[in-house]
Order: sequence, then structure tokens, then C-alpha cells
Amino acid sequence: MINKRLLIKNLLAHNDENSFYDKKRKVDITHKEGKAKFLKHVCALSNSNPKNNSYIVIGVEDEDNKITGVSFFDDSKIQNLINAYLSNPPIVQYENIPFPHLPDDKVVGLVTIRPIGKITSLRKNIWKYYGGSVFLRDGSMSMPKVFDIKIEDVNSKIVDAIESHSQNNIEYTLDGVFDFMNMRKDYNPQYKVFKEYFVLCWSGQKKTVKDDVYFSRVDIELINEQVRLFFSTFDEVSISYNDNTFRIIEYVNLGLQDQNKHYKLEETIIHFEDNAHYNIETNLLFEPPQFDKKILHHIYNANNALLEKLKKGVNLNKNELIDLKNLPATYLICYLNLFHDAIDKLNEAKPYLKTYSKHIYKSYQEATRILRKIKYS
Repeated sequence: MINKRLLIKNLLAHNDENSFYDKKRKVDITHKEGKAKFLKHVCALSNSNPKNNSYIVIGVEDEDNKITGVSFFDDSKIQNLINAYLSNPPIVQYENIPFPHLPDDKVVGLVTIRPIGKITSLRKNIWKYYGGSVFLRDGSMSMPKVFDIKIEDVNSKIVDAIESHSQNNIEYTLDGVFDFMNMRKDYNPQYKVFKEYFVLCWSGQKKTVKDDVYFSRVDIELINEQVRLFFSTFDEVSISYNDNTFRIIEYVNLGLQDQNKHYKLEETIIHFEDNAHYNIETNLLFEPPQFDKKILHHIYNANNALLEKLKKGVNLNKNELIDLKNLPATYLICYLNLFHDAIDKLNEAKPYLKTYSKHIYKSYQEATRILRKIKYS
């Protein structure tokens, strides 16, 4: 089993970006440009390495390899994005890797790209790239190729060596368990060994609502691979497990006029197998709440007026500040109730919310995260 933190260190130590790995300070797939560039790199790395894994390391400065980290990325539907835009898509996995020196809310993103032995190309137009385009790595660059492609396998031995030097051992595992228990001692840290091999640690702040038990500030790590499987400071989840599986159900708190309810968003099930393998299954459970259209029209128009005041820099009164706090969630609810322009208004509000309040901007990020999960499911 590969220790992913050690793998990242070995990749960064292996010269600069090349035809089997790339590094990025950040990746943004919420907009067409960022999405297109990410797909281009995945396509190029897959084509340039037909017989071995390729990697993208996210959260690293390009000049000096300084590990700065990025926010935890929990979009488990990234393979759906790949399948939607690429022909002969590779198998792509995004993992969140914690590093001891980073803040709790920062990790290093590791994208693993497994080719399927066929030429990968863009399925359809996106941003300035045309459908049918094929990309290859040219040194550290992902370049379009328009001629007959002959791919040579030149990296398998190098990648095999890097991966073999990144294998886990008992010392890394024990250190990982002790580090987790010490760092999360205020949030009831626990661990369980599955199939006499996998060590899973988790922690969370327990909260009981009527007869239901939820956990917030949840952190779940698979210690063997140094992979953070789930992390959230705001979301509420339920946790259950048996000898073979660990199940997480994530909830979102939505509503109008302070009449909020918990709605199931997504179920994540980690299956542990007898052959020292595991797989993660995710299922979208979300059923959008439906509200009276007259009430939603009133809220939608009020949101639009509030957004105009925000754009003009007008001072907001106490009630407007409360409405502004709820603006991302109410735009989301309007969109889920077929107010199609609400998503455009939400995106229009992004820079103003980001400037106005860090807390309100987190609400915007939460709303767009839910939209991503729904879109690619």
C-alpha cells in the first residue's frame, strides 16, 4: 500500500514537472476555463503514459516546491466530469493528503491518472479547446497534437521506482495514528482496524437533534495511505460502521425564514475487502426541498435588490445583513425550485460576497459545492 504523503514528497524530489507528473498551486473546476485546463492536463498525462500512473500535485508553489496546501476538495464526482468531456477517459482519483505543517483546513490534492491503453481526446468543445483535440506532454507543458500519434513508454520504470519507494510501513502507520489522536483530542478521536490491515481514524463533535445524532467538525483519515477521506468544519454527518464497511451520510441544513431542516445530501461507503483492497462508493441522496412559488418570487426579488446594493457599496441595515447571510442558500433554493437565473445571480454575487465577509463567502462555497454534486451525479 502506497503512503500518499511519501509519494508526494518523492514526486517533488524527482526533478521538475515532466511527462508523468504536474504540479499546481491550485485548480478551479467551477468555471469553464479552469475546467478546460484541468481536462487538458489529464488528457495529456494519460496519453503520454500509456502503461503507468500519472500524477498532478495540487497545493505546491511552482518556483520552490513549497507546500502551501489547498482547501479540502470533496467532489467525489470528478470521474463523472472526466467521462462527460473526454473520449477514452482514464480512471481519475482525487485524494486529499494532510501534511503536519499545514492548518487543519488545508491539504495537498493528489490526482492519480490511470490510462486505459487508448488515445484520450476531448469529446466536445470547452472554453478555447475544440472537440476531438488530443494533448500530449512536451516536457512540463501539455500541448495539442494534430498529427498521427505514436506513443512510447518511457516512464514505467521511473514511476514504478517512485511508487515502490513510497510504500507504507508499520512506523508510518503508528506515527499517523498517534498524530491523529493528539491533534483531535478535543473531538473524541477514535480508530478501528478493518480486515486486520486498514487503520481508520475519525473524530467529531457530537450533537443530538431530537432523536437523531449528528457529528460536526468531522475528520476521517485512512492512516495506511495518509489520505483524508472526509473533513468539514460546518457540515453535519451521521456515522455508522460494521466489520466490513464505514458509512458516512452528509446532511445540509436548508430552509426559509428560519424554518430549516436537515436534508440528506450524499452517502459515502468505504468497503474493506479481504485482499487488502478497499473501494469507496458514493451515492447522491439529495431531494431538493420544494416551497411555495409566491414566497420564492418575493425572496428572489429581495435577493436581487440586495445584490444591487452590495455592488454599489450601499450600507446595509440589520435586517439586510441577516438576508445577506442567507443569500447563497436562498439563491440555491430558488434554483432548485426552477428559478433558472438564480444560479447566474449566485455566480454574479461571488466577488462581492468574498470581499464583504469571509463567513458569508463560505456559505457561497457551500452552495456551489452542493450544485457540483448534483450536476455530476
